[in-house]
Amino acid sequence: MSSNAKARSQKRKLAVVRLGMRALSAVAPPLAARVAMKLFRTPRRHVPWDGEREIMGKARSVRIDVRGRPVAAWRWGSGDSVLLVHGWGSAGGRLGSFVEPLIAAGFSVVTFDAPGHGATEGPRQSSLPEFMFTIEAAASEFGPFAGVVAHSLGGAATTLAISRGVPAGRVVLVAPSSNPAGYTRQFADIVGTPAGIRERMEGLVERYFGIPWSEFDVLAAARRIAVPGLVFHDRSDAEVSWSEGAALAEAWPGAELVTTNGLGHTRIVHDAGVVAGAVRFLESGRGAAPLPSAAGTSYPI
Repeated sequence: MSSNAKARSQKRKLAVVRLGMRALSAVAPPLAARVAMKLFRTPRRHVPWDGEREIMGKARSVRIDVRGRPVAAWRWGSGDSVLLVHGWGSAGGRLGSFVEPLIAAGFSVVTFDAPGHGATEGPRQSSLPEFMFTIEAAASEFGPFAGVVAHSLGGAATTLAISRGVPAGRVVLVAPSSNPAGYTRQFADIVGTPAGIRERMEGLVERYFGIPWSEFDVLAAARRIAVPGLVFHDRSDAEVSWSEGAALAEAWPGAELVTTNGLGHTRIVHDAGVVAGAVRFLESGRGAAPLPSAAGTSYPI
């Protein structure tokens, strides 16, 4: 199917979804909220990049238990651990360009496919909280981490997890999202869900995970962090606005923002300059004890 044909097909599907959501919202608001939540929690399928299978084939396959659910994970090398966290609709292999440079620098590398993503079995359903819980479970299994490298939604989840006490020496965020509330509004606009249904959906998320929506405030979480941070974001990012990365770097005490141009949202994770800069930043913290971001904080799993 040509790209134009795919675009037309997706447009028709979206029109059907919008029509159905408007009708359901009018006659059965509680059901509409449940349907909206299911749609919101369904990630797109990951398309591997060139070389991803080769890199993943060199890893040792492991499993992480995340609240009773097995999550696929991988490990390379030996030495202090660096965790790689992928974004929404992606997989651990998306950050594969970091693996060999980190191993060459003397680190071991850990990554996972978040619930509902990639090789992790089970329903294709996920969420920001589930990303966060997986990071916490990975820390329990493989931490403390010398560093974390996170992309897109993984950046938001990492910020929340670090603020909740996950121990790490340094954190690199690549094209991070920092406004989860904005994404629920954007989703509601796309599928034609009224504001009242969106609010019901957010309430369902709170009850399902037992976490108030206010605790997903990524910028507030960043302000509580004492771990050194480095943010890379591209001006031409069409998926997560550069302003989100800039706001996160400003909120994170002492964090540095590096702006790139022309790399977009996905090519940035394979850019040699970005990878090298991230590895240098993590190397510069070698020997420092990985500490929780806030004294006395523990991370529940």
